[in-house]
Amino acid sequence: MKKYVAESFGTFWLVLGGCGSAVLAATFPQVGIGLLGVSLAFGLTVLTMAFAIGHISGCHLNPAVSIGLWAGGRFPAKQLLPYITAQVIGGVIAGGVLFAIASGKAGFDVSAGFASNGFDAHSPGGYSMHAALICEIVMTMMFLIVIMGATDKRAPQGLAPIAIGLCLTLIHLISIPVTNTSVNPARSTAVAVFVGDWALAQLWLFWVAPIIGAVLGAFIYKYIGNEKG
Repeated sequence: MKKYVAESFGTFWLVLGGCGSAVLAATFPQVGIGLLGVSLAFGLTVLTMAFAIGHISGCHLNPAVSIGLWAGGRFPAKQLLPYITAQVIGGVIAGGVLFAIASGKAGFDVSAGFASNGFDAHSPGGYSMHAALICEIVMTMMFLIVIMGATDKRAPQGLAPIAIGLCLTLIHLISIPVTNTSVNPARSTAVAVFVGDWALAQLWLFWVAPIIGAVLGAFIYKYIGNEKG
C-alpha cells in the first residue's frame, strides 16, 4: 500500500509541477518561463521524486512506464493495475488543485487547453494525428530505453534520477510543439477530465501511443542490454 500511495503523491507532483508551470507560468507577463521552463519543470518533478520515492515505489509516475517495465521483465504483472490506478488518481487530484488555483484569476478559460495534449487543431503547432502518434511513440520509446539503461545494475549507481529527469526535459523540448508532450497517460488524463470536450475525445491517442512506445523501448533495451547476446 505504501508503494501505491507513493506513486499517487509522485504523480501528483509531476502533474502539479509540470502542468502547473505550463498553465500558470509559461506566458506570465514579462517573466514567463516559456517552453524551456516548462520542459525543465517536468524534468525536475521526475528528478526530485525519483530521489524522494524511488527507493519506495520505483517512482514510475506513469502507466506507460509501469507497462514498459513489466514488458522488460522489471516489474510484476500483479502490481500493474494498482500502480496505474494510483498514478491516475494522484494525477487527477493534482489537476483539481491546479484548476482551483488557475480559476482564481479573472478571465480563466479551461476550454483554452489547461495544458491538455492534442493533435490537429489542438496541437500547439498544428501537427496532424499521424505526426502526434509517431512523436508520442518514439519519445516514450526513448524514455524507456533511458529508464531501463540508467537503472541497470551495470550503470553508475545513484545517478539514474538525473539521467531520467534530463531525458524527460529533452523530450519536452522536442515535442511540446507537436502534442504539448504527453508520454504519460496519467498526466494527459489528469487535465483532460477538467477540459472535457475535445481533450477527452483525443485522450485515446495519449494512452495508446505511450504504451506502444514504452513496450517497444523495453524490448529494444532487453535486446541491446542482454549480457548474454
